[in-house]
Amino acid sequence: MIPIKVAAPAAGEPRTPASAALQYLQPGALNLAALPPLSLYVHWPWCVRKCPYCDFNSHEARGELPEQEYLDALRLDLEQSLPLIWGRKIHTVFIGGGTPSLISAAGLDRLMSDLRTLLPLELDAEITMEANPGTFEAERFRSYRDSGINRLSIGIQSFNPAHLQALGRIHDGNEALRAVEIAQNTFENFNLDLMYALPSQTLEQARHDLQTALDFAPPHLSLYHLTMEPNTVFAKYPPELLPDDDLSADMQDLIAGMTSGAGYGHYEVSAYAKPGHRARHNLNYWKFGDYLGIGAGAHSKLSFPHRVLRQARFKQPGSYIEAAKRGNPVQEEHEIGRADMGFEFMLNALRLTEGFDPNLFGERTGMNIGAIRKALDEAEAKGLLTRDHQLIQPTELGRRFLNDLQEMFLAE
Repeated sequence: MIPIKVAAPAAGEPRTPASAALQYLQPGALNLAALPPLSLYVHWPWCVRKCPYCDFNSHEARGELPEQEYLDALRLDLEQSLPLIWGRKIHTVFIGGGTPSLISAAGLDRLMSDLRTLLPLELDAEITMEANPGTFEAERFRSYRDSGINRLSIGIQSFNPAHLQALGRIHDGNEALRAVEIAQNTFENFNLDLMYALPSQTLEQARHDLQTALDFAPPHLSLYHLTMEPNTVFAKYPPELLPDDDLSADMQDLIAGMTSGAGYGHYEVSAYAKPGHRARHNLNYWKFGDYLGIGAGAHSKLSFPHRVLRQARFKQPGSYIEAAKRGNPVQEEHEIGRADMGFEFMLNALRLTEGFDPNLFGERTGMNIGAIRKALDEAEAKGLLTRDHQLIQPTELGRRFLNDLQEMFLAE
């Protein structure tokens, strides 16, 4: 059966959420025996200053932010989306941006109250909020915790003042250290984001950044290679003196050795965790789980018994607020076709260093794994992955050339 392409209503045209949900429950191209776990993503679109490497939907805050109006729009967005997720519990929540730590304590408390009122949250739901040094206030972060945030993700990127300046960050090294201290004293569970292969960065400087982070014993670390993403300032004006491939590889080896020696498990390409502290929200993405995204530019992936739907909200905050008031914040909407399903699944699952059970493919796509057998055979023949009836796992070579491995599953 050819999958139905579902067009979003015209901009400004209200729709009946209940009728939309009924449409998605009609017979279709897939056959999912059970729906995957469901997460919620909430997007805060403003930041103090746009970083030159950032390709997220973020907008520099100019003047007073329309916080209450935006929170009103988030609630409307969520209310209008409820028919699509009736009866499903929310396992994790992630408030990202932008810089969500710009939200006032009262605003965050109101948001969390709205979520608890409208959604059936798991009792032990992981609720993460992103925060950036330079926006840290100890009392406000205690208020965030009291409102229900139980995990903080801090965008440190580096402790080196010169590298922070090169990355366009608004904080300095001392503010980075202070931010981690506040997080450590306020939250039992927190993550530190660091970047490496930075302009002019030496191996010793990368070692110092990582050792500084490890000295705080964070439960989770995210370590990202600086990349020149399309439609960013760095893509148009690349920084000078970037480490070459050999030095970048040395940094990766250094990271592997230091994190392992400190008791962290490397469970995803960029993620390292102490036992019991893997990021449950991100794991749901990588295992092709479902997520409802609300807020400007937020994306959703929602499964139904016979189809998998993707949505994208309006990106500009003002347009999003007005669209939510009109009853239609979704700008784009389409089903994932059978021909693309294998690539969509493998794009995520191949990031898991420990691999995945082949049965997960059928559970999350509604298709037989034979649909991607040809690509699996070719990848195995090239030494990029290993597989048997219990496990499909990228090899060390496959992890080094992950983009090439993922692209093998693109529909011809």
